[in-house]
Amino acid sequence: MEEFKEKNVASPVNDFDWDAFENGSVTSAEEKAELTKMYDNTLNTVKDKEVVEGTIISMNKREAVVNIGFKSDGIVSMSEFRYNPDLKVGDKVEVYIESQEDKKGQLILSHKQARATRSWDRVNEALDNDEIIKGYVKCRTKGGMIVDVFGIEAFLPGSQIDVKPIRDYDVFVGKTMEFKVVKINHEFRNVVVSHKALIEAELEQQKKEIISKLEKGQILEGIVKNICSYGVFIDLGGVDGLIHITDLSWERVVNPEEIVRLDEKINVVILDFDDEKKRIALGLKQLTPHPWDSLDANLKVGDKVKGKVVVMTDYGAFIEIAPGVEGLIHVSEMSWNQHLRSAQDFLKVGDDVEAVILTLDRDERKMSLGIKQLKEDPWLTIDEKYAVGSKHMAKVRNFTNFGVFVEIEEGIDGLIHISDLSWTSKIKHPSEFTHVGAEIEVVVLEIDKENRRLSLGHKQLEENPWDVFETIFTVGSLHEGTIVEMVDKGAVIELPYGVKGFSTPKHLVKEDGTQAKQDEKLQFKVIEFNKDAKRIIVSHSRVFEDAQKAATAEEAPKKTRKAKKDAEPAIEKTTLGDLDVLSELKDKMVADAKKELVAKEEKKAKTAKKATEDASEEKPAKKTTKKVAKKEVEDAAEEKPAKKTTKKAAKKDEAAE
Repeated sequence: MEEFKEKNVASPVNDFDWDAFENGSVTSAEEKAELTKMYDNTLNTVKDKEVVEGTIISMNKREAVVNIGFKSDGIVSMSEFRYNPDLKVGDKVEVYIESQEDKKGQLILSHKQARATRSWDRVNEALDNDEIIKGYVKCRTKGGMIVDVFGIEAFLPGSQIDVKPIRDYDVFVGKTMEFKVVKINHEFRNVVVSHKALIEAELEQQKKEIISKLEKGQILEGIVKNICSYGVFIDLGGVDGLIHITDLSWERVVNPEEIVRLDEKINVVILDFDDEKKRIALGLKQLTPHPWDSLDANLKVGDKVKGKVVVMTDYGAFIEIAPGVEGLIHVSEMSWNQHLRSAQDFLKVGDDVEAVILTLDRDERKMSLGIKQLKEDPWLTIDEKYAVGSKHMAKVRNFTNFGVFVEIEEGIDGLIHISDLSWTSKIKHPSEFTHVGAEIEVVVLEIDKENRRLSLGHKQLEENPWDVFETIFTVGSLHEGTIVEMVDKGAVIELPYGVKGFSTPKHLVKEDGTQAKQDEKLQFKVIEFNKDAKRIIVSHSRVFEDAQKAATAEEAPKKTRKAKKDAEPAIEKTTLGDLDVLSELKDKMVADAKKELVAKEEKKAKTAKKATEDASEEKPAKKTTKKVAKKEVEDAAEEKPAKKTTKKAAKKDEAAE
């Protein structure tokens, strides 16, 4: 019985699912575990701080509902989709999961944050692939606009907005436009975009088609697109051409706005074009006849015309004598004066002038004019008005090393040579004598009418003082002078009457052997006078040297007489005593000594006589020499041996005695 009970008692199933039993489910425990695992995995797929792709399931003006899958929906503000005005239900968008649940249990999503997270990669991809992207123009800035591209603030330069200049940047603010990324600075994370690049790509093909149909001389209609200082840009319908300022009108144009206005429709003629560079040169003035064609046919060289100065240059002035007809007055045709001057010294822009036609070339459409021809050429009557020898007042114009250029009147210039400035002063440079702008009196020395040259002089206003100096500063005359300048080869001596003399260093030696210095006042002897060269050579050393020579010549006879007196005592001293034994010998020796002394005296007399004759012969010889200074030096050299000879002879006499 007990065994039966043990066999029939049912034991509970450990893994029996009572919930499933109650719900009528027949799922096994293994299946349930697998399903639970799958469910847990689905929940773990959605994580915070990740970027996922979602679908817009509904939207209104303020917000959009985005489904990210797994039965999870979130709300995103429509302001984050401003860059994409074409957004609609069903579009795929990227969102950033900020939080799976907020306080209300809602999923928090951000499209802006998702764009910012992946924006830098997207921008680089757009640059590498030359991709066209959309951006939202946020605001204006200096030089362009700020554009929101993938959540990044990119810079749109003003020159890259459109192919034509933009006058009002504000009209683009708040617009969503297509752009191309043209530059990225990775260091500073700066992005530069361009809308113009898209337009240019579209217009490039149009330009090729338009240029291929162009011909020189073709007249087209265009719109004034831009005006600048050098010309006007014309829109020819997809391609631009330039009218240079010189091709706007036959008259001179200062400002192109005087001729055309912005957005004005005008007819233009094609002057030239470049297929490769896509450049087209246009003209406006070519549509009207050239003013030269309507110029008076009777106008000829020599006729007087009136006009207005329109342009000034250094070399001349352009005169408009009729609209579009100009002539040039060269600066050389403005005055008879031959000095190089600027045209601005005579005329200025806007002046009304009368001129004479000098040349006229209708084929080349050139004309040269002159205004000096309205006055008589002063050189035609130069002989009468400024005769040789006549005196006039002139104005110093400029200097050269060789003289002074002066102007007697307008167109009459002359040269005063540096040697014709002063009779007495040796002038190294004319600036020492006068200055530019000073008035100076001149004498006409020579007229060269053919070459339009006048030789003038200033010193000729006075008589030549050297005629008088010739009688005062004779060779050998003594004058007091002051050393005013020391030079390498000597010194300049200021003599009476303002005359300058010259002395070499050897002639500046003083009596005590020292050298004379500047500013010393000394006696000088004239050793050379040259009237033609206006040169006076003086010497200080000759003053005392010549005095010493004269004194030496006077002392020579005195020395001879003294030698005779000295000889007599010498004879008396030769006695041997008063011994009687030697008295005869004494008398004999005295007699011999007297004879010998008489012979010597006769010999000395003959020598002195010869020396006197030689001295008398030397004086006339001085006069026959050409240069006084050289002769005196030679005379001094001849006198010294004579002096030595006299001394030597006296020595010999004393020894003999």
